[in-house]
Amino acid sequence: MGAAVRRRAAIARKRAQFMADWYAAKSRIGHSDGATLTQPAAVLDMLAAAFAEGAGDGLPRYRRLYAALRNAILEHRLTPGTRLPSTRDLARELALSRNTVLATFEDLLAEGYIHARTGSGTYVADTATNLARQRGRARAEAPRHASGHAPALSKRGRRLAEYRGGPRFEIQPLTGPSNPDFSLFPIKQWQRLLGRYMRQGGTDLLDYAAQGGHPRLRQAIADTIRVTRAVQVDAERVIVTAGTQHSLDLAAQLLADVGDTVWVEDPGYWGARCIFESCDLKQVPVAVDGDGMNPAAAPRDSAPRLIYLTPSNQDPLGVAMSLPRRRALLELAARHGATILEDDYDAELRYSGRPLASLQGMDGGQRVVYIGTFSKVLYPGIKIGYLVVPPQWVAPFRNALYDLQRPGQLPVQAALADFIERGYYATHVRRLRQGYAQRRDVLLDALQPALREGLRIDSQPAGLHLVLRLPDRADDAALERRAAAQGVTVRALSAYALGAHKPRGLIVGFGYAAAEKLATQGKVLARVLASASL
Repeated sequence: MGAAVRRRAAIARKRAQFMADWYAAKSRIGHSDGATLTQPAAVLDMLAAAFAEGAGDGLPRYRRLYAALRNAILEHRLTPGTRLPSTRDLARELALSRNTVLATFEDLLAEGYIHARTGSGTYVADTATNLARQRGRARAEAPRHASGHAPALSKRGRRLAEYRGGPRFEIQPLTGPSNPDFSLFPIKQWQRLLGRYMRQGGTDLLDYAAQGGHPRLRQAIADTIRVTRAVQVDAERVIVTAGTQHSLDLAAQLLADVGDTVWVEDPGYWGARCIFESCDLKQVPVAVDGDGMNPAAAPRDSAPRLIYLTPSNQDPLGVAMSLPRRRALLELAARHGATILEDDYDAELRYSGRPLASLQGMDGGQRVVYIGTFSKVLYPGIKIGYLVVPPQWVAPFRNALYDLQRPGQLPVQAALADFIERGYYATHVRRLRQGYAQRRDVLLDALQPALREGLRIDSQPAGLHLVLRLPDRADDAALERRAAAQGVTVRALSAYALGAHKPRGLIVGFGYAAAEKLATQGKVLARVLASASL
């Protein structure tokens, strides 16, 4: 049935096109002065055919008339100087109201396709044909001159397009990114809270978030991280953002100029590298060891404007920065007048002991910008993160956030404030730790048979992935491809390094994956490792 309908529609279009071409040819009368006039009746017939042809496009009738006239002009079927039928005649012929035809003519007149002569009528304008000729010439010349005239990406744009960080570096569950498991999230509680604000929220929640975020959410965040992370904070210093990437972008734009130096962990978080690249900052990789970022390994002539690090759960190695190293970095930042961007990556998901205190708390909050997010603890698509900035920067950050981003989503922010205030968030985090600790153990058990000399799993008491370390001679990129061929998703550790030293290993994610699938896929990965020559 569908094929028959399509055939009839195609035949109707061809018939309408034939009639339009025939009437166009019939209507032209040549004159010795080179001008071309058109018989009004023939023009009326041609427009009626074109109007009928557009019946299958699903457009309103006034848009069909506009398209019929505009296309006839652009395709040179109505030549410059052609007199159009009167609005009364066209309305009668097409069974339209005269107001509809008048409105169509007004649109074409405003756009320069036609012009009116007082007491004479309405005519096709010369500019319409010139425009059509220019477009036709541009289409004809495009293959020959595309490289010289086509718009191009900026140098920055080309670098970012080539980087393609997400598909290569984003850590996915071992079981693959499709059908993620969100069974640990209390979806019904969240839906009730969110639904309440979507149904009953006042008009104030429909505006932009002009003050750096919903006031109750900023207060709830401040109260939570003051207790759990020892952050020195009050609600005024909290700036609600659209997540870690947004926070980093805002901080980089306000705190560094083009060409300034930013120290980054090596290996480190690919998303931060992408942001700093887009801000045209000079990135200097600083090696990470068992105590975290090692400032002694930085080039002696490198004076940072920014220092980006993940001290509580280093991404991707999972080490926690030692107290002496924290003090050394704070002293170095003070000496260089640098700002530290502390990304508290996955710090809530610590499976042994209490979450570590923040670096910001040691500083008094004057030189450290603290960055947090709800994307890992709740769900990725919530897109709510936050910054805690020194008091003197509150107004600049709020103003820049509003001017650059026009933040919103106040109903979601209000629901999240309720979620925290009612204790649901703390309960959820405890349940999440227990659930992911179990899944982590399931994955460790599945991988245990593959462990041998030169192949070990680093002790990582936090986060949503494991690092399986390989000998320096191993080709971890080849192992990543072999695992992918078996339906197992891992990431090569060496790809996250910027410097000359490329640590070898596999990053194995267990977040958002069901325990039974981790057990199955973990055994598949173990077989891949057991059969590899390392």
